[in-house]
Amino acid sequence: MSDKSYMPTNPESQACVHRVMKYLADITYERIVTGQHTQTMEQAELQMIRRLTGKEPALLGFELLSYSPNINYLDTDEVCMKEVVENYGTLKRAWEWAEKKGLITFTWHWFSPLGGRSKSFFTENTDFDASRAVIEGTPENLALLSDMDMMAGLLRPFCDKGVPILWRPFHEGDGDWFWWGVKGPEVVKKLWRMMYERYTKVHRLNNLIWVWNTAVPECYPGDDVVDIISRDLYPDKHVHTACEKEYQELIQITKQPKITLLGETGSLPDVNAIHDRKAGWASYMTWSGIFCLVEDFNRFAYLKELYSSPYAVTKEELPELYTVG
Repeated sequence: MSDKSYMPTNPESQACVHRVMKYLADITYERIVTGQHTQTMEQAELQMIRRLTGKEPALLGFELLSYSPNINYLDTDEVCMKEVVENYGTLKRAWEWAEKKGLITFTWHWFSPLGGRSKSFFTENTDFDASRAVIEGTPENLALLSDMDMMAGLLRPFCDKGVPILWRPFHEGDGDWFWWGVKGPEVVKKLWRMMYERYTKVHRLNNLIWVWNTAVPECYPGDDVVDIISRDLYPDKHVHTACEKEYQELIQITKQPKITLLGETGSLPDVNAIHDRKAGWASYMTWSGIFCLVEDFNRFAYLKELYSSPYAVTKEELPELYTVG
């Protein structure tokens, strides 16, 4: 992979960003970083991986949904509230992982900035109009910017301490199930660029590594504002492959080669096949809950086999890519 493919788009990026991107570029086609999403303070997924394999994933994902400012506590349901309450305080776990020098990625199921009920990140639960949110001065725009600024404040300490974050906002923006995707490609591209400009130019969050998350070319906001490309894949249960076809589709969306990740996956990939067939996934992240904790999707024996593969990078093998200042 060429040097240009791991140069961050933000010219003010911290040294830790350069190191992480170079590392991911260098291992591409040779090895793959193991990853696991967690959503609760308990982190049952991480505990189980430790217990079964004696190792830890190199990358941990953390959910920011409960940090959304506009959660409607008066019009919700038990399922939503359980998810929100169990997510309270998870940034503490992210800090603990940073102290161990592990790789961190954040996912934000962003509750509608204005109006909505229950899980209002879902389109069906809000009438928030993202096409108006990209128009300066509208109520939707002001609410959107207010939420962005609040989240920037939560990200600020990680920047101040030099902790790199694989930042994956507006995930699955090609779909109509989230409010940020339902208004189509032009809107999601504008949302991305708004956040990129505000976070790099106004808030100077120079520790962020910007991870795009869809393989639909029409939605792609441009090589100048994306560091890494990714997509989410949920194959059938117990289907473990190199996802070669999906990889080839993804790399077609850019003009300049980019590092590629499996942003989310249900079934674990076949890391041996990824190496042998030269599919260029630099990392994967299994989703939380049933995708990790029960054998319906990934048999525990297969998880142990994957973590013992010479092509899988676990936390124990990860080089020191940053220090917490």
